[in-house]
Amino acid sequence: MKKKIEILAPAKDLIHGMAAINAGADAVYIGAPQFGARSNAHNSVEDVEALVKYAHLYNAQVFVVINTILYDNELETCRQLIWELYHIGVDALIIQDMAIMEMELPPIVLHASTQANNRDADKIKFLADAGIKRVVLARELNLHQIREIHEATDVELEFFVTGALCVSFSGNCYMSVANGERSANRGSCAQNCRLPYNLIDGHGDTLIKNSHLLSIKDFDVTDQIPNLIEAGICSFKIEGRLKDIVYVKNNVSFLRQKLDAFLAENGDKYTKASSGKCTYTFESSLSRTFNRGYTDYFVNERHQSIGSWESPKSKGQYIGKLIKTVGNSYQIENGELLNNGDGLCYINENNEADGIYVNRAENGFVYPNVLKEIKEGTFIYRNNDAAFIKIVEREDSAVRKISTALLLSENENGFELTATDEDGNVSKVTLVHPKELTKNNESIEENFKINLAKTGFTPYTADAITIEFSQNWFLPISKINEMRRTVYEQLSEIRLANYHREEHQIVKTSHPYPETKLDFMYNVANKTARKFYERHGVTEIEKAFELQWDPGKSRVMTTKYCIKYELEKCPKYHRDTMETKLKEPLVLKQGELEYKLKFNCKPCEMEIWEKDAEFEIEED
Repeated sequence: MKKKIEILAPAKDLIHGMAAINAGADAVYIGAPQFGARSNAHNSVEDVEALVKYAHLYNAQVFVVINTILYDNELETCRQLIWELYHIGVDALIIQDMAIMEMELPPIVLHASTQANNRDADKIKFLADAGIKRVVLARELNLHQIREIHEATDVELEFFVTGALCVSFSGNCYMSVANGERSANRGSCAQNCRLPYNLIDGHGDTLIKNSHLLSIKDFDVTDQIPNLIEAGICSFKIEGRLKDIVYVKNNVSFLRQKLDAFLAENGDKYTKASSGKCTYTFESSLSRTFNRGYTDYFVNERHQSIGSWESPKSKGQYIGKLIKTVGNSYQIENGELLNNGDGLCYINENNEADGIYVNRAENGFVYPNVLKEIKEGTFIYRNNDAAFIKIVEREDSAVRKISTALLLSENENGFELTATDEDGNVSKVTLVHPKELTKNNESIEENFKINLAKTGFTPYTADAITIEFSQNWFLPISKINEMRRTVYEQLSEIRLANYHREEHQIVKTSHPYPETKLDFMYNVANKTARKFYERHGVTEIEKAFELQWDPGKSRVMTTKYCIKYELEKCPKYHRDTMETKLKEPLVLKQGELEYKLKFNCKPCEMEIWEKDAEFEIEED
């Protein structure tokens, strides 16, 4: 049996979800009224139901994110919401809190969110044995680690493929709650990691001023799709439930075309996870919508330039160097690519991101809204592509159609039209009508075909049309059109009725958890999650950070990203080229915010602690 490979797209709301489906997504993930890790992307149950109906028409799935940690007084509300989501046809839930595994649930499929920090093969196998059907892997994993996990368990593996990166191990960032009681694990991240900081060494000297030292580039591993599939990935996830519709369409269409090319070459082993074929009026490119520049992070092991230190904002598409300033305009390499209304970005002489708006672009010259002093040779990027946005925003810029074959034939009382779709669903309509020969007994078969092919705004194309008449019968075009409309309306109802939703009933298990002691990073915030772990052999469970924060002294982040490495001062990787060591502890300072950095070289991780914390500095 061929393995299905899925593109999973973000849906901020119903409109974004439908746009993602139209652009080629095999599945979408969306927030419900509560408990999603993006508090600004909640949706009514009614809107989720409408998206389910639209997606299922294309055999695409809808996953709902319930991936915040839960407090005791929220558990019953959450349980009731899960039952509502099951009844409206949702395909799966993406969860973080293990309390959900203890609830009396409907037979709905559960996926473990990346917020559950899924990076260890033994813990992922534990989740699979507990009834989790899919695990959203940590972004920090490399190909070898993914393959190792796949060999340890046959659970479905999902991996991010494009979009913003959280600098922390997902689920293990507490900067936001420690600096304003906005918990990332409760859906309200304040994005402290995107702020500018000064880097100060152990002597009190400022090494770097006003730089976004925790801001990292966006993720792009689309060129690794064959390797990731071979390693065991079955679902490629696009980040961005807060992104605009142009970003969603651009990312989905780009990935759809990449994956389709792979499937065309490997059709003996792999297949698409949903139905229909997409056409586009635009040429997708990841650089043309929001991005901070791209990195493959750790998929191909650790390497330089993960950081996006100049700015946490979108860099966009590289255009070319500034050649010179001429009067009230700029001459820019490849300036003919620019359009009126574009937004341009560059790094100024203070090493800060700056920008201009293009009032007019002609003959390679740009006339900006404000003429700024820009050094010749400066790299110019376009982070607002006005013409591209205008095209992609159109509803018909991405269209998805299901292939059908139509057969118009006769019967005893008149005629019938049969539609058979690419998945084998069959719809048939009959027309009671007298049989009359055409004038001069001429064939009007071509006229029939022309009108049957007019599928218009339906989700279908008529790719094969056959007329089987014993004689040259006449039928009014109005009757042909009526039969065509009815047969397709019926086909949509049949497709929805025939849609198969996978179901799985969670059964309480008691196999041992790989750890017997859990610290605060396991985010246990309620009695029911505690009960789950205790039944699986855990003897000591620390409360979630949100319930026991020690102001000024806490560890607020653990990350695979390393500032020392970015500065080429890593004692492991740069020992031979490093002239001087950094005096520790290194400190990040931004206004009243101050953090100490701790470097754990053995696991190759960096920890961020509040200013009053005390810890031993590891010797090189």
